[in-house]
Amino acid sequence: MNHYLRKLKKSPPFSNGGFFFSAAAELHSSNLRQNTASLRGRRGIQGKQANGSSLPMCILLNALNHSGIHSTHCQIPFVLSHPSSLSRFQKSLPLVRLIQNPNFSLMPKTWSLHNCRPFCEDVDSIGSESELESDGEKKSFNVVDNVNKEEVDRVCRVIDETFAFDRNMEAILDECGVNLSHDLVLAVLERFKHARKPAFRFFYWASDRPNFAHDSSTYNAIMSILGKTRQFETMVSVLEEMGEKGLLTIETFTTCIKAFASAKERKKAVGIFDLMKKYKYKVDLETINCLLDALGREKLGKEAQNLFEKLEHKFTPDLRTYTILLNGWCKIKNLMEAGRTWNTMIDNGFKPDIVAHNIMLEGLLKSQKRSDAVKLFEVMKSKGPFPNTRSYTILVRNLCKHGKMSEAFEYFNYMLKSECAPDAAMYTCLMIGFANQKKMEMVYSLMKEMKEKGCPPDGRTYNAMIKMMTNRHMPDDAVKVYKKMVQSKIQPTIHTFNMIMKSYFVAKNYEMGCEVWEEMKRKGCCPDENAYTVLIRGLIRQGRSIEACKYLEEMMDKGMRAPQLDYKKFSGKVEVANALARWMR
Repeated sequence: MNHYLRKLKKSPPFSNGGFFFSAAAELHSSNLRQNTASLRGRRGIQGKQANGSSLPMCILLNALNHSGIHSTHCQIPFVLSHPSSLSRFQKSLPLVRLIQNPNFSLMPKTWSLHNCRPFCEDVDSIGSESELESDGEKKSFNVVDNVNKEEVDRVCRVIDETFAFDRNMEAILDECGVNLSHDLVLAVLERFKHARKPAFRFFYWASDRPNFAHDSSTYNAIMSILGKTRQFETMVSVLEEMGEKGLLTIETFTTCIKAFASAKERKKAVGIFDLMKKYKYKVDLETINCLLDALGREKLGKEAQNLFEKLEHKFTPDLRTYTILLNGWCKIKNLMEAGRTWNTMIDNGFKPDIVAHNIMLEGLLKSQKRSDAVKLFEVMKSKGPFPNTRSYTILVRNLCKHGKMSEAFEYFNYMLKSECAPDAAMYTCLMIGFANQKKMEMVYSLMKEMKEKGCPPDGRTYNAMIKMMTNRHMPDDAVKVYKKMVQSKIQPTIHTFNMIMKSYFVAKNYEMGCEVWEEMKRKGCCPDENAYTVLIRGLIRQGRSIEACKYLEEMMDKGMRAPQLDYKKFSGKVEVANALARWMR
């Protein structure tokens, strides 16, 4: 069999700011088809509002961007001073069973993936300067909920079984009579989004099926997988194929920008604009805003500003354009440039709305300028735009992070009096803050109040509760929270399982750690690199190094990176050392 991914030449340096890939530029649809055959062998626009008033310069321009504070995650330390009121759970454990067989061995099994949901953001982001406006958890791809889940399960089972044993996956899929649709392909790719190699093979198997042709949505899905796993040359090759078929969308280009930006490939991220021109993709205001937003969100505020200045004479920026630039500067805590953007926005006739005010409020707090943030907040209360729930949450979160719970609760009460309805993000911030001060009675009281006020806990709230328990080495109670999470019909995420599994392994309850792995698979969560790393380390600590090797092999077969293991901790584990040496070649 041919090697799974052909090796492409390294991308040459940029020439005159252009976007060039020597290998990808020569690829055409027909060539790509031939290559992939061998692979199978193995927010809205807003108008101007005049009469806007500048934010005081003492707030915006005197706050220089040399603050030493960095965006940190709000971790829940081992501070709970008494046992949780959550009872022991073993008898009613939702993880199906406790393993009592002393000879139990977690050998590789056939996966049965059910109702897979996407990997969500770390629960730590609740306590950080993240985007609390996110409501719930998002699918990575635009998966349609009414897709035939039984058919998706069947296809995923075949892929997992045949790929794991290096059988002819494509031939067996041919015999299964799969009723291919774009929704089904999206669902399968969603389930294998952390397993690049089987996802890629399935994608190109589907492309050769009679009466089926990939559309922009399925192409963008595989582009996202390749981008997140930094398979840049293959990603650009797929983009070339999309371009020749006329399937390029703004999502395609923003996916590339995010992928290059996350890998610190700044020039290539900005160079995507040149690639758009190559394919004569229509570049309008909305397109430019999307590109600027993608750069800013990946902390490339300077690059976003440079691209804006390069294109400024070709389009008329709107309120959203300036808000996006403002967000990019605030993300990297450059208040000097943020202030200039704010005043430029006003000078050009735009009145900053609540979104822009919230971005500046959060930027001031990130740069440790709380007094200036409070001044801005008071200006909003007196002159508008009036603070909304997110405004209060941003301020309360920062106060909770620094242990100022009495002040946080005062703002919470102010919010209620102002008729702003609290959401799950606000309650979660308060719960984390009280947990940090060992006031678990307040945590449980807030949880109860959420339900009474018609604001049930969401996935982030439950993950925060699980984080509290696992950080205190209480995995049993974490599972109790997990059970309530499932009963509330909130789908656990890969992060949920990783926290509980790691906690059990730390507590040296290896059987339950392995059982969490099995439950994760039963729930249809595709294991990511972190999940494999937690499992492999747990097996090694238990002395089951041979099984650890098998999972290491499975992990790398799927296109994941080998975990970083501390050999000093695993002295004597010859099998693992040999396996790592073999697979790192």
